[in-house]
Amino acid sequence: MSELHPATRGFSAADVYERGRPDYPAAAVDAIVERCGLGAGRTVLDLAAGTGKLTRLLVPSGANVIAVEPIREMREQITGVVALAGTAERIPLTDDYVDAVTVAQAFHWFDADAALREIHRVLRAGGGLGLIWNARDERDPLQASLSEIFDQYEGDTPRRQNRDWKTLLAGSGLFERARRVLFPHVQPVDEQGVVDRVLSVSFMASLPEVERADVERRVRALAKGATQLPYMTELYYGFAN
Repeated sequence: MSELHPATRGFSAADVYERGRPDYPAAAVDAIVERCGLGAGRTVLDLAAGTGKLTRLLVPSGANVIAVEPIREMREQITGVVALAGTAERIPLTDDYVDAVTVAQAFHWFDADAALREIHRVLRAGGGLGLIWNARDERDPLQASLSEIFDQYEGDTPRRQNRDWKTLLAGSGLFERARRVLFPHVQPVDEQGVVDRVLSVSFMASLPEVERADVERRVRALAKGATQLPYMTELYYGFAN
């Protein structure tokens, strides 16, 4: 299995991740299902599936859903589908095995070139790849304040905003008809929900206990009376050539 970035050890707190992270908007899931042609007789791989936040939303499509996730604590949270150990650079499936691949909140952790080649290998010709992120909407004052805290600790941790994912797909030579679509989304929260959201981030969960407690104190002060966190959900998709 490929070596994971040291910050991913924070994801071993899978229960915090499951509580703290938002789901995905129905319109975005519907777009994946429609554009990838998911349904009975089709197979979709949810790669780096985490605790199954997107995985479980793909099941109602009627497609056969397979999850691959490298971190045991996260993988053990996935229920109702086959969940395999593996990474994006070494997917434990044979060539031309799936009709679609989804990657939720994770592609920025991958060796992009190696992962795209491996995804292309397991996809049947014409199969769809969907990359999706819930991007925190920093036009919201609370989200902007949380970003100021994150910025103090992120270090060299891979982040979604560091790459142009549409250009990456289009320039890979492996995928065609690359597109980007946006969907507004809202996560209902209370004060504890905001704390869980912050501590679900890899490099925050990995902080020494004293620093993590200080972050929690600061977040609670910001989150008093909070009822929601807004996002813009970004969906990038293309089709194997």
